[in-house]
Amino acid sequence: MAAEPTTVSVRGGEFETRVYRQGSGEPLLWLHGANGMGAGFTPDLEALAAHYDVIAPVTPGFDDTAGLEKIDDIHDLVFYYQDLCDALGLTSFHLAGHSLGGMFAAEIAAARPDMVKKLMLVDPVGLWMDETPVTDLFTLLPSELPGVLFADPEGPAASAMMKPPATEEEMADAMYLRLVNFSATGKFIWPIPDKGLKKRLHRIKAPSLIVWGDQDKLVPPAYAQLFASKIANANIAMIKNAGHLPQFEQPEAYLKEAIAFFG
Repeated sequence: MAAEPTTVSVRGGEFETRVYRQGSGEPLLWLHGANGMGAGFTPDLEALAAHYDVIAPVTPGFDDTAGLEKIDDIHDLVFYYQDLCDALGLTSFHLAGHSLGGMFAAEIAAARPDMVKKLMLVDPVGLWMDETPVTDLFTLLPSELPGVLFADPEGPAASAMMKPPATEEEMADAMYLRLVNFSATGKFIWPIPDKGLKKRLHRIKAPSLIVWGDQDKLVPPAYAQLFASKIANANIAMIKNAGHLPQFEQPEAYLKEAIAFFG
């Protein structure tokens, strides 16, 4: 049965955080990307939950949730996540994040190296190279997204994710949610996704795996090496024939790398 979210009170009710949780074993905190958790506990998370206690919170402001107005910047967000971990009783855990969530995960691992056992970053944002810029997500038309996010924009993963809603009401809801999530995303990566993370990555002590789609057109694969060069104990797993979403486009290869890493 698919995981259903529960509400976790943080800071005595200042935040009421929606949290998906499924599985058993060592805790694995998963931080979502710019799309939020609107698709629920997706198949990649279900597969990980066969091996670990997967905990996937909705970041305040995403999926039309409250609380983002109480978070001014990335540093506030790191403190918020520490408070969420306290509320969940998490003192030592594996940590993973995709894209924007990868940036958040890296920030947490740098701020609290004592808490993170192993760190997996999946096509994270957070660094910037003038010669290899990150694609500006906010200027893309919906019709351009598949070609940027997927190695095969007409493949099964792209077709499933980009399938248009069945009714006008569902279309309106989807467009509203996309605007909400993009607005929340912009708070942390606009105008460019560089908020000083490069100055903090050296603090990460956890063994780290940098997972990247070899055909990522949103955040070019060159960034995998840049991340790995700034984290002391990091390896790269390049997923062939995958774009920015290797967990959906090449799930078997992705899960093989993740499970081998976390053990």
